[in-house]
Amino acid sequence: MTREAFKHAAPALLCLFSAVHAHAELTPISDKEMGEVQGQAMIAVDRTIGTSEQFTRVTLGMDAEIQTNIDSLALGETVNGTDLAVDHLSLGHISSNAAQVQLDGQTYAVGDIVPFVGADPYFELAEQNGEVVGFRFGLNKARGTLSGDIGSFSGNIGLQIDDGSGVGQAATLFDAAGSGTSYQATHIGLVGADCATAGGQCAPLSNLQTLDVGVDNGDGTVGFAEDFFLSFQKQAVEWTDVDGAGAVAANPGVFFNVPTSMTLDLQTLQNGIPRARTEYIDRGMGLF
Repeated sequence: MTREAFKHAAPALLCLFSAVHAHAELTPISDKEMGEVQGQAMIAVDRTIGTSEQFTRVTLGMDAEIQTNIDSLALGETVNGTDLAVDHLSLGHISSNAAQVQLDGQTYAVGDIVPFVGADPYFELAEQNGEVVGFRFGLNKARGTLSGDIGSFSGNIGLQIDDGSGVGQAATLFDAAGSGTSYQATHIGLVGADCATAGGQCAPLSNLQTLDVGVDNGDGTVGFAEDFFLSFQKQAVEWTDVDGAGAVAANPGVFFNVPTSMTLDLQTLQNGIPRARTEYIDRGMGLF
């Protein structure tokens, strides 16, 4: 998308979200009435300057609770592979245990939807020398389950792994040859893990059938994550965190940033995390 195209797109979005008021009668209100009104714009536009790029972020002031399924997702397909390939991708799930406390601290009757919750979605453009070099879509706040059969992954999975010492270490992504990478990864484990050895410190990403997106509050509860996003860039881009405290470095291509509240021991990583129920009908595909 060029800068000129974005200039035309932004007014169109404003018109779209204000269309529900298009036929309302416009009448003036007094200063006293104006002083009693408080509100927040539904759309906010922020522009910041990074190390080498300029960023324009458009945030929509809305909340969403969803449970959605995608049969197959493939992004960034090249002759060398696919940046992000996930089959049976789902956000949110269906309760199968009325006694289980979910990420939001609540219990749900069997068959009820346990939604993936997102607040203040945004899209952002990264520009350099007047040219768009990156685009991302994200949520200011996100919490819920993400399920899927991950065949190839480019980005970051914020998972902690306990090597047996009782202390969690940040998980590392690996390619099929066992080299650490954030591009078209197929395995996950600890730094220096041997992915070719069965029962080692590494496992296929397909073992992670369901991930808990959120932040571990340290007291048994799960809070909202602030850096859940999917981005596309033609060159390396440092995307600023929502709170402005840091940045996430994304390489060229597709980059999926998935913060989780999970800490796994090596045995659980090897055995795999079972998939949460994401369909109402058992089709014999492991989704029920």
